[in-house]
Amino acid sequence: MAKCGECGPGYKTPLEAMKGPREEIVYLPCIYRNTGIQKPDYLATVDVDPKSRTYCQVIHRLPMPNVNDELHHSGWNACSSCFGDTTKKRNRLILPSLISSRIYVVDTGTDLRAPRLYKMVEPVEVYWKCNLANPHTTHCLGTGEIMISTMGDPSGNGKGGFVLLDGETFEVKGNWERGSKVPSLGYDFWYQPRHNVLMSTEWGVPKCLVNGFNPADLEKGCYGGNINVWDWTTHELIQSIDVGKNSIPLEIRFLHDPDASQGFIGCALSSAVHRFYKTQDGTWAAEKVIQVPNKKVEGWLLEDMPGLITDILISLDDRFLYFSNWIHGDIRQYDISNPQKPKLVGQVFLGGSIVKGGPVTVVEDQELECQPDPFVIKGKRVQGGPQMIQLSLDGKRLYVSTSLYSGWDKQFYPDLIEEGSVMLQIDVDTHKGGLKANKNFLVDFGKEPHGPALAHEIRYPGGDTTSDIWI
Repeated sequence: MAKCGECGPGYKTPLEAMKGPREEIVYLPCIYRNTGIQKPDYLATVDVDPKSRTYCQVIHRLPMPNVNDELHHSGWNACSSCFGDTTKKRNRLILPSLISSRIYVVDTGTDLRAPRLYKMVEPVEVYWKCNLANPHTTHCLGTGEIMISTMGDPSGNGKGGFVLLDGETFEVKGNWERGSKVPSLGYDFWYQPRHNVLMSTEWGVPKCLVNGFNPADLEKGCYGGNINVWDWTTHELIQSIDVGKNSIPLEIRFLHDPDASQGFIGCALSSAVHRFYKTQDGTWAAEKVIQVPNKKVEGWLLEDMPGLITDILISLDDRFLYFSNWIHGDIRQYDISNPQKPKLVGQVFLGGSIVKGGPVTVVEDQELECQPDPFVIKGKRVQGGPQMIQLSLDGKRLYVSTSLYSGWDKQFYPDLIEEGSVMLQIDVDTHKGGLKANKNFLVDFGKEPHGPALAHEIRYPGGDTTSDIWI
């Protein structure tokens, strides 16, 4: 085993990562698109160290050079997939822009607490070299390269391809995928080299969802319903697993154990979690293991209100599964010791569309006896619902932000646009399960210098449960 100082970025194993230091700062992209504020999106650095005098404060803001980018998800230039390679450092954060298709590379190595812009990849580079657009998920590869999934082509049509960046120069090298088959839609991905596989998911056609959600688009084929299976060696699409028409499968997570041949995917519109797994004949399959029932409502877009599972993650010891119901307003914790039969062990409501006193009346509910109270913390009523989640390495703290995507925020939670999003922290019982909001933790992005902002995905400088892949 490599001694301290003789290894590359990250940790040797997921269980070693759980012993890593407590997070002291986090990074979040903050969005101004669709808010009426004509300012660039920016990367916020937030102090999450309880011992610090600036605890729960934004201590640095790095504005991008352009407006209306829609920063969304981020990833690292190197992670635990490069463990053992002493030439690699986790010192660049890759920030793709979902709408402009611009890719920013941020230097976090020079000053962790005050990142600076290192490089900018213009959209034309992605268009011309890859015929792709709308980049979403970034993962580093063991080769040192960086791979980014996409949702569309330069014309706004759906296209599930992958952009490869050079890990040193950050130049666009071209497409990762090969062969004639390319999915009509794309979104998230995860890879597992020991099983020679990459799995990708499907959100929707960019030009259909750019400004909001129209139920009429569901029957036009604008939204996804497949897990796409790729051969890791040949880079070819070899299988598509149907998890339900218009189910909108979003975040996909393999178990962290690199030997594992299974994982979970959260489907937004169908509000279901599927377990995907390798079969005896070497193909892949999926089975629904969790279903969040729709609620019959009045005063909302549809009569049947889905939970809308928008983010999902797995603890590093592969013991617990977490996901957020952005519309219903709750976060759930499941014991997945038996992956085929997840057991609900924790739940907490943090806002949402069904709170008492709001415009929505629940007329039929299979789970709750009454509508939950609005969530108030430090005198502030939280608008929106729990969305992006990130778990501490030791699994004891779950961080939550409330913005999904500015076009959908504006449509489903107009008060979120007016008041800005928040970041919250949930205390996790890692023994028998259980979730409880930390009433001393609130980061209010409604009080930003240029006006209320929409903070999205949460990243730790030292890696986390959704950016690190062990090979």
